[in-house]
Amino acid sequence: MFENLRRSLRDLLDANPGQGEMGPSLAQMRETLVQARVGLAEMRQGIEATRRSLEAKQRELETVQRRKAQATAIADAETVRVAERYEAELGSRIEVLARKVAVQEDEVALGEREVSDMTAELRKAIGRVPPVPGSVSGAAIDPLADADSAALDELASLERSRTRAARDASAEERLADLKRRMGK
Repeated sequence: MFENLRRSLRDLLDANPGQGEMGPSLAQMRETLVQARVGLAEMRQGIEATRRSLEAKQRELETVQRRKAQATAIADAETVRVAERYEAELGSRIEVLARKVAVQEDEVALGEREVSDMTAELRKAIGRVPPVPGSVSGAAIDPLADADSAALDELASLERSRTRAARDASAEERLADLKRRMGK
């Protein structure tokens, strides 16, 4: 899934650069990890979108089944036939969407493990960085621990924007559904 990102992180780790080159390599590694985290956030949003589609199709199926039952009660054979056709079509779509959600959840779990491994590899590489003069107890500075890091701020901002957009899209979808039900 994050194969290219993972490969570049591993290449950076395996390059074993000299002391003067380690700073830029760590910055590249951190950027790679940030990209992986952004990709993971996008995948989570994809799951939510698929779940919303699945829920909408399930509601639609319930409506078709209710209308089919009403048509059966009044012996409207044509409406029953149309409802049965839509019921079968919606059932197939629901089955596909349910499988898609399961696959997406598996993919996110895999991605989370990969990001966790990449984070551990980066932290290991950070441990190899020579101490920065004047740092406390000679410890290397961890760029992932820096809460003011521009990359982490940008990631948080992107996640907030995507969450807001998903919320807005969900509200629009619910409003459109309500309008359809009310016949407007």
